[in-house]
Amino acid sequence: MGSGLDTGAVHAKMRAMAQRSRAYPDNVPGPLFVDASCIDCGTCYGMAPALFREAGDHSAVHRQPGDAAERHRALMALLACPTGSIGTDDKAGIEAAAAAFPEPLGDGVFFCGYTSSRSYGAWSYFVPREDGNLLVDSPRAFPGLLDRLEAQGGVALLVLSHKDDVADHARLRARFGCARVLHEADLEPDTAGVELPQRGLEPRALGPDLLYIPTPGHTAGSACLLLREEVLFTGDTLWWSPARGRLDASREHCWHDWATQMASLERLRTFRFRRILPGHGRAWAADTPGAMRRELDRALAALAGPS
Repeated sequence: MGSGLDTGAVHAKMRAMAQRSRAYPDNVPGPLFVDASCIDCGTCYGMAPALFREAGDHSAVHRQPGDAAERHRALMALLACPTGSIGTDDKAGIEAAAAAFPEPLGDGVFFCGYTSSRSYGAWSYFVPREDGNLLVDSPRAFPGLLDRLEAQGGVALLVLSHKDDVADHARLRARFGCARVLHEADLEPDTAGVELPQRGLEPRALGPDLLYIPTPGHTAGSACLLLREEVLFTGDTLWWSPARGRLDASREHCWHDWATQMASLERLRTFRFRRILPGHGRAWAADTPGAMRRELDRALAALAGPS
């Protein structure tokens, strides 16, 4: 994606990084650590599960990097952390880690990294398109990242899945002039000026390859975005749970209405897709849309059971 490095900004971030004096005692010994500022958003163990793990109410290092590739991955997780809670005693290689974002995920989609504490570490995705480049949810407006997005043609459309994950949307609008999309049920004073507010429950085409699908439940205005009938960006509506071994959603963290969210998940059965990319939780891909449908049916049966 090109380097677009802002070395000064990278090192400024390193200076704001985690403090060894506040490191959790359950980190394994070594140069890499997580400190007490961690909010357990899952970014680090989503990116590098071989190195980081969930440890109750926080993340921890459960294995130090064993080679250059693992160290590079650890440094990418360090930069992606929304609260600057990951530290390392050896900062060599940080510029190369910064240059690795946006990170290709396949299917023409890139992970932006640089998650924001304002979105509790939600992941943001970049999709270069002939009809104008797309962002799904907002990353932290880190200068080097924005420079690299600009080098790829900027951002024409910013689709916000719901009100929790808007983060630095206003700075992205100011930098790129992108049209912002958010359902009117989730508009708040900070987002009242979005250019393309959506209404109702009917899906709407945002381009020949993009379908906006309202999926209220987690919030009143939650929505998914379908790319080319292949990839479904799900925000906080649906994700893969390694612990449960299935697709999942959260009754506990449903801020609007659980029955409405279940109805939204049921409606997703009518769309074709084989891959989900969520804001929180793990991504997952099936071999075929039919296999994804079966997994969604399995999740619906489990989620319909007692809480």
